[in-house]
Amino acid sequence: MKITEIAFSCYPVTDIARARAFYEGVLGLKVTMDHEIPGGAHWIEYDIGTGTLGLGRAEGWKPGSDGCTVGLEVEDFDSAIAALKSTGTPFGMEPFETPVCHMAMVKDPDGNTLISHKRKPGHH
Repeated sequence: MKITEIAFSCYPVTDIARARAFYEGVLGLKVTMDHEIPGGAHWIEYDIGTGTLGLGRAEGWKPGSDGCTVGLEVEDFDSAIAALKSTGTPFGMEPFETPVCHMAMVKDPDGNTLISHKRKPGHH
């Protein structure tokens, strides 16, 4: 087996409309695919750079704050944090600095953790 790339990362959500309000309204993402699946499941994708973030609702797939976490690279860290705070988005971890980046952890409406992230120059 040879894995060539990460095709997508995804989060389970319980309420598609509420999730879209956050991911599109607060984060400013644009839907690139929206598919309702027979039986009540629903899948949405947002293309971000060369990657894709998916949101899905399906029987037996539950959101949680302890699973994999997506780090979203932002253009301006301080203004991203200010925008998140202005919308009342809950923070799981306030902004902090590492030797290579700045980041903060926030929660989506289902409690899934997202990282707002900005690399320092010279790091990728």
